[in-house]
Amino acid sequence: KLNLSDLKHVVLDEVDQMLDMGFAEQVEEILSLSYKKDSDTNPQTLLFSATCPPWVYEVAKKYMRPGCKHVDLIGKKTQRAATTVEHLAIACHWSQRAAVIGDVIQVYSGSHGRTIIFCETKKEANELSVNASIKQSSQTLHGDIPQKQREITLKGFRNGAFEVLVATNVAARGLDIPEVDLVVQSSPPKSYIHRSGRTGRAGRTGVCICFYQRKEEEQLRYVENKAGITFRRVGVPTANDIIKASSKDAVRFLDSVPVTAIEYFKESAEKLIEEKGAVEALAAALAHISGATSLEQRSLLNSDAGYTTIQMSCSQEMHNLGYAWRTIKEQLGDEFENHIHRMTFLKGKNGVCFDVPSDKVKEMMSNWQDGRRWQLTVATELPELEEKQLGNRGDRSFGGGNRGERRGFRGGRGGNFRGNGNNRFRNSGAQNACAKPGWIFFRGPRLSA
Repeated sequence: KLNLSDLKHVVLDEVDQMLDMGFAEQVEEILSLSYKKDSDTNPQTLLFSATCPPWVYEVAKKYMRPGCKHVDLIGKKTQRAATTVEHLAIACHWSQRAAVIGDVIQVYSGSHGRTIIFCETKKEANELSVNASIKQSSQTLHGDIPQKQREITLKGFRNGAFEVLVATNVAARGLDIPEVDLVVQSSPPKSYIHRSGRTGRAGRTGVCICFYQRKEEEQLRYVENKAGITFRRVGVPTANDIIKASSKDAVRFLDSVPVTAIEYFKESAEKLIEEKGAVEALAAALAHISGATSLEQRSLLNSDAGYTTIQMSCSQEMHNLGYAWRTIKEQLGDEFENHIHRMTFLKGKNGVCFDVPSDKVKEMMSNWQDGRRWQLTVATELPELEEKQLGNRGDRSFGGGNRGERRGFRGGRGGNFRGNGNNRFRNSGAQNACAKPGWIFFRGPRLSA
């Protein structure tokens, strides 16, 4: 029905996707009616994309004139992601992710900002959109939703009918949604540049937060290398952060209350002020409006609920974690070390940080005495950490100093695993005769990591 013989201009946006295997045949079928080989009457062709793999140029030659121009707005810049976006990363186990995302939205976007959450699967997007941890109204966008409903959803998001859009990769490209304050990635994605580019558009600034599990550290580094960025590792929002953000939102809600409605509440307000005092009464009202009446403390190291992160600074560089363990044992006793989890070096090894159950913090701080060498504080934000080195013989437990969980094996106890220059391992004096170069065989009971 459509006559394309007089076509003058052809524009392909997101050309790397449009010419990918799923679309190339359809695109060629449509355009073959307008293009003739080496003809000067062929339409002017414009191809756009933020990322162009080498194969795109080869395919594009079919449609472009021999003297085509290549315009590169990135050039040799190592950073390919938008410079108007702040890139953050939060370590969080998948079981805690929904609750932490709710806190992140409250702190970084609030009740009035717009947020896009990217999930890897449709199932994950559906579940997250109805999770009670997200206080703002939300809707989903993915491939199973009919086109007509997608258009209604996008129109509602642009118009501010709801604040949170939970989407799969269908929302990563080709959508012009202005004034998105926050982008959340539920795990390190392959299409980070396009997803993070949903915020910080048209001169505005934005924040993109990528969630990852400890086992996904390598994927996170891959994203950094690919996008030419360095994530700033941050902890989960603290109770204080959430309260501050919630109180700002509550004050904005007060500004929107009509003057006529206030008259009906004056009598109750005067009575409340008499009973509790003006400041106490208003503070309680703001807490109730914001919904921040009960807050759970979380670890800054891995987002686990019920844990508080402690920072232990040292006046000199430490060579191993055992030095910190001995100091804790001397000051707090043998039993308290069982409450300490996930001990790791601070940047430069001038101290450590670790998690303790929140109900043990008061006991710890009251029994601890700061000295010239050691100072103990409750961390209010995630400090810079030393990158973990394999084979750190100072670790009191295998895999990062998590002594309280009694996992793994310790140097000098149990199986007596020791390494030497020839990469041989002893297990109670037994040797594995079948060991090949480049392989290490462990014989004995299974060990949990």
